[in-house]
Amino acid sequence: MQRNDVIEFILAGLAGCGAGIFTNPLEVIKTRMQLQGELKARGQHAVFYKNSLHAAYAIAKSDGILALQSGLVPGLWYQFVMNGFRLGSYQIFVNLGFTDDKDGNYSFTRRVLAGAIAGVIGTAIGSPLYLVKTHLQSRSAEEIAVGHQHSHSSMSQGFNKIYKQDGIPGLFRGLNGAIPRGFVGSASQLASFSTSKDYITGLKIFPETSWGNAICASMIGGVVITLFMTPFDVICTRLYNQKVDSNGKGVLYKSFIDCFIKILKSEGLWGFYKGWGPSFLRLGPHTILSLTFWDRLRVAYNEFRQGS
Repeated sequence: MQRNDVIEFILAGLAGCGAGIFTNPLEVIKTRMQLQGELKARGQHAVFYKNSLHAAYAIAKSDGILALQSGLVPGLWYQFVMNGFRLGSYQIFVNLGFTDDKDGNYSFTRRVLAGAIAGVIGTAIGSPLYLVKTHLQSRSAEEIAVGHQHSHSSMSQGFNKIYKQDGIPGLFRGLNGAIPRGFVGSASQLASFSTSKDYITGLKIFPETSWGNAICASMIGGVVITLFMTPFDVICTRLYNQKVDSNGKGVLYKSFIDCFIKILKSEGLWGFYKGWGPSFLRLGPHTILSLTFWDRLRVAYNEFRQGS
């Protein structure tokens, strides 16, 4: 791997961390709402979180204001590792010309494929961090608890407990749900961002190196990724958070397909869009921040390299 490739990974990871600091509270709210009423029809379960604002109030009241940053440490590490490999891999594909057609023009199909592959790479490598992050974000006071409550209260405790109980395979539990999520989410986000940015830059509304091009493109990417990824995100959260038996097997869901069928049967189509509000409120700003940070860090680095 060349030096510039390493820099691409680092810049992408830092961009993800910068966005994660601001959007982690929405990630906590989204996780709680996705677990609320698990495998129960509407009206047959207690509603602790009515909407994003009510969820924030309920969490702050029962768990304390700092609970809105639950899972921040593994969350930031996940952002650094996952986005480092995801965005870094995608940019390397772009640099090598894999996202262009034979005439050197950008290809939307190739960008979708490159984004999907990059998403799978980042998701797979960062999966253990996402697992522990989900456990910590769902952990709450008994009066507002949803989903299975894991006993660990820190990232190190989570890793130690899971590893002692189930070994390395246990740390990658839920990956079968994360791979489709990463595939769809990354493909839709990166392809829409890259294509939108090229189109907006071509309109020359802003100067070529302006923040405006990246911000407008990332807003479009945020809407697109929320629409396509939310159902996969719900399944992923359920698979990661479920209780496991003595053999390390999930108690509620055997696989991605099994989880999909059970949610559809017991919760209906709406079950796949639980947490849509906070998911959009998170993915929109997160996409805008991470992709804009990524774009500006790369611009700054290229300017530094040219000036040195």
